[in-house]
Amino acid sequence: MRAEFDLTPKQALAYIRLIDDKHREIGYGGGAGGGKSILGCYWILTQAIKYPGTAWLIGRKELTNLKKTTLLSFFQVVQILGIKNTDLFVVNSQTNIINFENGSRIFLMDMSHQPSDPLYTRFGGLELTGAFVDESNENEIQAIEILKTRMGRCMNKEYNLIPKLLETFNPSKNHVYHRYYKPHRDGVLKDHVAFITALATDNPYLDDSYIIQLQNADKVTRERLLYGNFEYDDDPSKLFEYDKIIDMFTNDLIIPSKHEHFISCDVARFGIDKTVVFVWKHLSITQMVIMDKSSVTEVVNIIKNLAHIHSVPRSNIVVDEDGVGGGVVDMLEGVKGFVNNSTSIETDWGRKIHNYRNLKTQCYFKLAEMVNAGLISIPEVSEEIKELVIEDLEQIAQKNIDKDGKIEILGKDEIKEKLGRSTDFSDALMMRMIFEINPTVSAYVAR
Repeated sequence: MRAEFDLTPKQALAYIRLIDDKHREIGYGGGAGGGKSILGCYWILTQAIKYPGTAWLIGRKELTNLKKTTLLSFFQVVQILGIKNTDLFVVNSQTNIINFENGSRIFLMDMSHQPSDPLYTRFGGLELTGAFVDESNENEIQAIEILKTRMGRCMNKEYNLIPKLLETFNPSKNHVYHRYYKPHRDGVLKDHVAFITALATDNPYLDDSYIIQLQNADKVTRERLLYGNFEYDDDPSKLFEYDKIIDMFTNDLIIPSKHEHFISCDVARFGIDKTVVFVWKHLSITQMVIMDKSSVTEVVNIIKNLAHIHSVPRSNIVVDEDGVGGGVVDMLEGVKGFVNNSTSIETDWGRKIHNYRNLKTQCYFKLAEMVNAGLISIPEVSEEIKELVIEDLEQIAQKNIDKDGKIEILGKDEIKEKLGRSTDFSDALMMRMIFEINPTVSAYVAR
């Protein structure tokens, strides 16, 4: 086997983290063409050879894609190192295990979420030294967390190796954003975690034509795959455009001379949720109150006080009626109670223009329409609240976009699993839309 292998500077930096005695979780990527798969395969292969009897895993969401892409990178590394397959290892296509003559093994694993195996019990029998997950952003966070519990179980003590997890990924607004990019950006990465950004322009071995191809792509693709911008998302099911979300905080709207004031309130359901109250001047938020923990009486008193200060009639106040909010609605006679799963509102003289699953979906689509048209304004807000609003809205996506049937969005539990909390801020924004989609129904006159 040849000793030399030309890593890019970014790959070399990541490789140092992969063989030190400090870092347990290493994130690598941020753009296309940074040599993610090559790095992971080189690390796994060299470790399996160096430490006889160890067990490693190469995982990806779909096993078919792993074999079509990541495994090809594995054999590319093998070729560069001058290894003949039969010299050191044999690939068993039936068991999807690469068996080495020195007793080491590499498991090729399908990491997709399967309804028949929601808790990933198929990982239960694995005893691993370390693992490499390619395109980690495609996987559910639960798969990653369970995989981590299977590492450090095979020869780690004998070789004094700490369990290592390498995750490679392109920009995505899910767990890789919150676990790697955001802490890295804010300078709060945990000591055992490392994140190395790698772009196409960091790879001197990449063909220039590939970079030109990325430069000529659409804006979202350029931002994500060429510049490694994690703030952009290419998911077509997302309702809100990122640039338009950002514009909300600088929009200078013309307020109609005969404007009205409104109040929308999302009441906390659980201990980590927040109660969020927005005061609106037409479609601009003029004041907000956020409470981590609050009683029904406290929320009622806050809404009464805000309504008095801003002259907001009860008919222009909407409160989330699900759960604890039901008590607030009962004590504030005349306010509108918002029931998320209630039937969508009929429009256009009793005919439903869209077949929405429920009122919440209908209001979120209306909010997206107005945000994307630059009609919502949230001026003078702290950076912390701004980031929470952005994170909330970026999680709102249409569910089963390719299927016929009622239009619906991802459920609260699905979003909470990705975000780690409830979308309290976007829900308070969304409820304001009930006053925009509830017209005065006129009589139908035949003609």
